[in-house]
Amino acid sequence: MEKVLRILLPNAQQSCRTALYLLVARVVFGLLLAMHGWQKLQGFEQMSAHFPDPLGLGSSLSLTLAIFGELACSLALVIGLASRLVLLPMIFTMCVAFFMAHGGSIAEGELAFVYLVVFVLLFLTGPGRFSVDGWIAKKIERVKI
Repeated sequence: MEKVLRILLPNAQQSCRTALYLLVARVVFGLLLAMHGWQKLQGFEQMSAHFPDPLGLGSSLSLTLAIFGELACSLALVIGLASRLVLLPMIFTMCVAFFMAHGGSIAEGELAFVYLVVFVLLFLTGPGRFSVDGWIAKKIERVKI
């Protein structure tokens, strides 16, 4: 259990500057992607019939999964709640967008590629201590002492 928590929660000893940079990255890129998800949610009826279906799940389900990855997961990332877990659907969504919808072309899928790189980096670094995950890690650390 301790190994799982170490993977999911940020390091409580992280510098303030690093934690602040991670907070800014989470908020900026999370809100930017959430806007894309919100637009998809608002236009669900119009988009669901012709949304790309690169995985063969059906346009409506593909759109629903894209909205989940872009909107719900992004908002959780912004506050730093289960950050590494919510980054997985976000990374998957950007992989599908970049490699399948845009054919892996930087010219066509530049934005999806940028999101993909940022989200992979956030997955590797964790959310930082200025997050709900950081607060939980701090509480767990106090209980151990």
